[in-house]
Amino acid sequence: MKLATREPGSEAARQKLAYERNKLHKRLLRLCGEAIHDFSMIGAGDRVMVCLSGGKDSYAMLDLLLTLQARAPVAFELIAVNLDQKQPGFPAHVLPDYLRTLGVPFRIENQDTYSIVKRVVEDGKTMCSLCSRLRRGILYRVADEVGATRIALGHHRDDILETFFLNLFFGGTLKSMPPRLRSDDGRHVVIRPLAYVRESDLVDYAQWREFPIIPCNLCGSQAHLKRREIKEMLQSWEKRFPGRVDHSFAALSRVVPSHLMDRRLFDFALPPGDDGRQHPDCGGDALEQETVLRFQPRA
Repeated sequence: MKLATREPGSEAARQKLAYERNKLHKRLLRLCGEAIHDFSMIGAGDRVMVCLSGGKDSYAMLDLLLTLQARAPVAFELIAVNLDQKQPGFPAHVLPDYLRTLGVPFRIENQDTYSIVKRVVEDGKTMCSLCSRLRRGILYRVADEVGATRIALGHHRDDILETFFLNLFFGGTLKSMPPRLRSDDGRHVVIRPLAYVRESDLVDYAQWREFPIIPCNLCGSQAHLKRREIKEMLQSWEKRFPGRVDHSFAALSRVVPSHLMDRRLFDFALPPGDDGRQHPDCGGDALEQETVLRFQPRA
């Protein structure tokens, strides 16, 4: 449900809006908590580095983690980190001012990756890949310096699904953004607490909470991005075929290697029952016999 962007006039309308906002807050906390539990994202004593970009997603992630921190049965720390990439016109005061009002420990890391990307990438070419690699390397270093055991990124359900279709259509791989990822060298753990959350809910939440949004003038400003094509495709599906996007996302958690073609994941030549390995039909045809339509994606 789309929340009102301004306070309504009548008392009944105000009560309805307050009810809808409370329901939205509870839903986001539940989904965030479920993702953290399902993928063992945060444990006792963890120091979580919350990466803030100035966008709605990372603001919402910090806001929800602060609430969960106060309610969690285990103690963990939060530290907010922003990478100031020296984009022209970037309002450097906004995030520090906001974080001070919350009383959250934070660090602003100043690195001019903007000039590097603009110098290296030809006009008209996609900047996202290089920008992402530069940011990742810097954030890994900062995580070490601040003693973080987890690096929290604000990617949501739609980001994960869009990445899946990007890799499927343009990369020829069945791969997406995992809710939890250990870096190649094993030193860092990246988590995505918003993995179950729809972007539309984050839009409503950001409007309600009035986060001081800072627009991205680098990657996010480029036209004709493949990710934008995928986003438009999913939005079209949502309008024309309600439920298709939910079922597509649910499929990422219902993988049957025996009914795909990757021999690295499943030994198709192995006799049934050999070495206790799964029979090719187990979890495949048996799964199909279940009524798939009764599987309800997370709200």
